[in-house]
Amino acid sequence: MSDSAARDRDAAETESAFAHPEVAPDRTAAYGGHPDQVIDFFAPRDGRDGAPLVVVLHGGAWRAPYDRRHLSPFADFLARRGLAVAAVEYRRGGEIPRQGSQGPVAGRWPETFDDVAAAMDALPELAARELPGADVRRTVVTGHSAGGQLALWAAARHVLPRDSPWRLPAPPRWRGVVALAPIGDFTSAVERDVCSGAVRQLLGGAERFEERRAYVDPAALLPTGIATAVVQGTWDLTVPQAVTEAFVDATAKAGEPAGLTLLEGIGHFPLIDPSADACAVVAEEIDQLAW
Repeated sequence: MSDSAARDRDAAETESAFAHPEVAPDRTAAYGGHPDQVIDFFAPRDGRDGAPLVVVLHGGAWRAPYDRRHLSPFADFLARRGLAVAAVEYRRGGEIPRQGSQGPVAGRWPETFDDVAAAMDALPELAARELPGADVRRTVVTGHSAGGQLALWAAARHVLPRDSPWRLPAPPRWRGVVALAPIGDFTSAVERDVCSGAVRQLLGGAERFEERRAYVDPAALLPTGIATAVVQGTWDLTVPQAVTEAFVDATAKAGEPAGLTLLEGIGHFPLIDPSADACAVVAEEIDQLAW
């Protein structure tokens, strides 16, 4: 496929994913005092009790313009399959570019990670209150793109350096993680300039990259002891297949290989597009861990 044809296909897939109307959650609860420190809850549409809880972390290169609302059709899609869903919001980069940069800055250090850690810690209690029929013992965490990085990171908090404020004393009691086109290997992502320098921006610039990478790069935080599945489109122009394969290779070297599902001819956004066949594949991966 020519470069222009690939770009046209990517644009069409992106348009399709963002064409779905926002779906209002059944409940929203705060886990902190900032407006972005909230979690949307979607109850299983079949009304069943004992449904697994799927925690969803949205992508958008950790940048402010992209929030959880664009993932609400995906959350509703999972709820219509009989799953309880919690969609986490978190603080992202500022709306105003830093001097010398173009576009909104990616992420806030340390607030982005403060928020994800706090949300995960609060979720069992909040889910029990907001979705009392959900079975939090069967929790699966999923995330798309930058959200995939956050999902993998949240599963690795017990192996963070000992001086990390986000470190947990023991692994979270989850069924597993399903990472969708994740930015899972920061070195590979920087080499390929994923999301126009987003990884370096997230870590505070090139001068802080190596120091901070040790605390948040999923490829550097292995093994976790938590079942991990990765879904990746082979025609992804946003997070190239090579970035995901670098993470999967790292899991194998750590003695804990992640499962990898490659979707031929699929780009970045069909993974979260309820009208795309790829989204059904993602849901099946979640079901396999959840049930």
